[in-house]
Amino acid sequence: MTDDRSKLIRQSFLRQAKACADLGSPFTARLCTLAAERLTAETSVGAMILGWPGNPDGTGDALALRLAGTLHALVRSAQDPALIAVYPPNAVDDDKLWTTVEAALRRDEAFILERLKSAPQTNEVRRSSALLPGFLTIAALTGKPLVLSEVGASAGLNLQWDRYAYRLGGVGWGKASAVELAPRWEGPPPPQAAIEITERAGCDLNPLDPASQDDRLRLFSYIWADQQDRLDRTAAALAMATESGLKVEKADAIDWLRKRLATPRPGMTHVIYHTIAWQYLPPALKAEGEALIAEAGARATEAAPLARLQLEADGKPEGAALLLTLWPTGETHEIGRADFHGRWVKWVGWEGSTG
Repeated sequence: MTDDRSKLIRQSFLRQAKACADLGSPFTARLCTLAAERLTAETSVGAMILGWPGNPDGTGDALALRLAGTLHALVRSAQDPALIAVYPPNAVDDDKLWTTVEAALRRDEAFILERLKSAPQTNEVRRSSALLPGFLTIAALTGKPLVLSEVGASAGLNLQWDRYAYRLGGVGWGKASAVELAPRWEGPPPPQAAIEITERAGCDLNPLDPASQDDRLRLFSYIWADQQDRLDRTAAALAMATESGLKVEKADAIDWLRKRLATPRPGMTHVIYHTIAWQYLPPALKAEGEALIAEAGARATEAAPLARLQLEADGKPEGAALLLTLWPTGETHEIGRADFHGRWVKWVGWEGSTG
């Protein structure tokens, strides 16, 4: 491990701390800041983190979130009572928090070292708040039933977006539901359209089973410990997915897309969609996926349209871009922007966008 390497990693933890603070998690921001300032290579865990060979940033290996999720897993599984005592809703000072974390790095070394090898996995239900107006736009423009194909679907919670209840500005949508989503809404109301879903499917390299206790723990561990509303909402969505028997296919995104796009669906609109997932594909696979979707778009007709709806980071400071592409015309519009966790939506719509 070199000083330059450990300095770079400490800086990535500080960047993650700022992102956590911006996204409403002061506890996780504190934890990342303390790790950046106080972590040493005296423990095996510290040595592993400070000598991390890959890209530690949130758009790479998300190293700070791996550590935060691993510690939270120890808390949620009740493996470390001392750590539980310094985690929300308990309040302690920085010295007490870090002393306890450092002790856990030694005490729970085997668990932490193994868990750090796995990338964080989330399934933020509130992103459906940005997806719904996109689906309404697709339904309004094509007037056809929808076939859903989600890439990077994790546990499939955003595959069942039509089972949630919404308040988008002054507009309500959906039936009474255990999951109610009401983002801060800016812009005109979303379009009104009838939505019929004839088929839904999703893929993930490591799909999580909503009915599995281990998989639920994994999902909960990567939700920030001081955001009880997210934990409660995810628990409700997981219960709904378990009841419905919803399962996500274990598959490589490109192989899966190739199969999904090869099947003609006359009289229906096939919607490929993804939220904060495409950015994690390696560049070569991303290019292959873009080409696959474009080729399928070239085969689309008015009778069998293809749509791509995506909520992904685009390097701009304010949230993520909500993009919609529709074939056979191939037009792409930025129909809005949304918070990475779906707390707010700035809606523009198809007609109001500049394309």
